Amino acid sequence: MDNNHFDPIPSNAGVGLKPQHYEEILSLGPDANHQIGWFEVHTENYMGAGGPPHYYLEKIRQDYPLSLHGVGLSLGTAEGLKPDHLRRIKNVVDRYQPALVSEHISWSIANGVYLNDLIPLPYTAETLQITCEHIDHMQNFLGRQILVENPSSYLLFKSSNMEEPDFINEILSNTGCGLLLDVNNIYVSCQNHGWDARNYISKLKPETVGEIHLAGHSVKEWRGQSLRIDDHGSHVCDEVWALYEYTLSLMGPKPTLIEWDNNIPALITLSQEAERANILLNSD
Repeated sequence: MDNNHFDPIPSNAGVGLKPQHYEEILSLGPDANHQIGWFEVHTENYMGAGGPPHYYLEKIRQDYPLSLHGVGLSLGTAEGLKPDHLRRIKNVVDRYQPALVSEHISWSIANGVYLNDLIPLPYTAETLQITCEHIDHMQNFLGRQILVENPSSYLLFKSSNMEEPDFINEILSNTGCGLLLDVNNIYVSCQNHGWDARNYISKLKPETVGEIHLAGHSVKEWRGQSLRIDDHGSHVCDEVWALYEYTLSLMGPKPTLIEWDNNIPALITLSQEAERANILLNSD
């Protein structure tokens, strides 16, 4: 496997690129968008051969580093990876030469049926082996290292016999992939399950972290209890900002993405969130 990195992303803040902002980003230019150092896109949105998405991304890519974030490969499925999906990912990677390529530690395909969700895994030796085999397959096919993202979860599997950070560390050790550390996901899962978020983060190895995600979440009442939902539809909350600051104290500065996928706000709002992340990234 070739571990080349293309057009590296510096340890500053980026945002998710949305079609609503294409024109404004191009009209303002990188000097006016100085709080936004890079962009991330969902790989599946650029798997077509042409059209407006590629027209705009090609122009924006000329001025900004890029990260590709996949949501549909289903690394944890009991079935093999879909060859066509993997080939289409490689086409996008080859076309845009992103600095980072990532996928989720989750599954979404069973018996040929695609479920439009990122479903967590039971943490067992069997799922560990399957996931590692699929990561190895993906990395070898792409010819480069990928990052894998820790999940957000709402229920626990009785069959799990490993703690989540230990499961993740085993994946990283066995495959040589890196970690996309989603701080909001950790906060959501720890609040839902009664785990200690700082203890979780302290178990992760700083040198494995290639990117950090920050996002908003919502709170729902379910059976008399509060359940936090990772919906990427609001500002990053103060508690997640505090957990992010703690993460940086352990990990040092890392490229940090502001994720906002629902109720898309104005570009200035994303820029302001990025500015807050940059302040923390640049503090001593």
